Amino acid sequence: MSSLDSTKYDSSDLRGSYSWTEPLKGIYYGPGSVKTALPKLLDILGAKKALVLTGRTLHDKTDVVKTVENILKERNAYGATFYEIGQHAPIAGIRNGLKQFKDVGADVIVSVGGGSPVDAAKAILYFQQQETGGPFLKQIAIPTTLSAAEYTAGAGYTNDEGFKAVVTSPELVPAGIILDAELTLTTPERLWYQRLSTGLRAVDHAVENLYRPLVPPPIKHICYAALADLFKYLPASKANPQDVAVRQKLQIASWMSLWPLKTEKYSALGLSHALGHKLGARYSIPHGITSCLTLARVVALKAETASQEDKEWLAGALFYLRKPSTGSLENDILKLSAEIQRLVDDLGLHSTLAEYKVPREDVPQIAELAVGTKDDPTLPKVVALLESLYA
Repeated sequence: MSSLDSTKYDSSDLRGSYSWTEPLKGIYYGPGSVKTALPKLLDILGAKKALVLTGRTLHDKTDVVKTVENILKERNAYGATFYEIGQHAPIAGIRNGLKQFKDVGADVIVSVGGGSPVDAAKAILYFQQQETGGPFLKQIAIPTTLSAAEYTAGAGYTNDEGFKAVVTSPELVPAGIILDAELTLTTPERLWYQRLSTGLRAVDHAVENLYRPLVPPPIKHICYAALADLFKYLPASKANPQDVAVRQKLQIASWMSLWPLKTEKYSALGLSHALGHKLGARYSIPHGITSCLTLARVVALKAETASQEDKEWLAGALFYLRKPSTGSLENDILKLSAEIQRLVDDLGLHSTLAEYKVPREDVPQIAELAVGTKDDPTLPKVVALLESLYA
């Protein structure tokens, strides 16, 4: 892969690092950063042999995986590459990946790609620890989408019945994350355009963190900043897909949308995510697209159902989007909903449940699973919300 002129990206807005706490050792960002960050993280972890975990498209249609393999080979740290990780991380791929992880004697996973490889790596490490009873081994995540799965302690995967299942432990947070926008340049333009939908997943994270319980105010203000950048740079990336600085800004905005935060257990951020979890694996809808479908309408519903405090946080997003207030909290939230839908439409990402062949008769069950109980007073409104997604 050709190397870019790194001096163009020396601004601290585009290049640097950040360390948090155990088990995350560091987040490294910047065009070309994989070349220095991956060896540094291997040293920090004392890792000797890596299994590269990715999907077939990235493996077969780009040289991103080969770039990572070559860095590992230079360090004599390459074990093998497993690329049978499909969308929504089916359990069969996880089982096969765990077998290869053990067969090559790997002590670290380097995941490359979107949310599915990152979550599959967490699941493999979880099941490996359950088998051995020893310490959790580690993951270094190199995301090429904006889904932000690398910032959480939980992993979603598709079980044998076709439903979403989860594993969770604070030890599953990746030990290192590398945000290298240069790696995304080799992605075919058609695929990068599709991956703009994962930017709506990041918008979904940022918005739902505004009303997620136990999220402290500083994190919510970071989410406001994420929204400002996502609304600015997603259209810019569509207009000029080869602008690496814009791609780097989007990767950083994705990080801000789901800032590393210790929680007691892994769960959906809010209703839009809960609906996405129920729609995604069962009906083969990418998570970015589920956010395009559900988020604007969930925000509109919050104008009716949210607490006063949550309404204030949601309405506050307009200031960061440089949109004037209507003078009413409820109308400001409806305006935010409209801005989200406009972003989806402008990016050419509008879709319907009919396009994904979701049976209408399944709607009541999807709604009930998402809200968690038949007794939830909002259930009829959630059913109506899903019905509206057929148009």
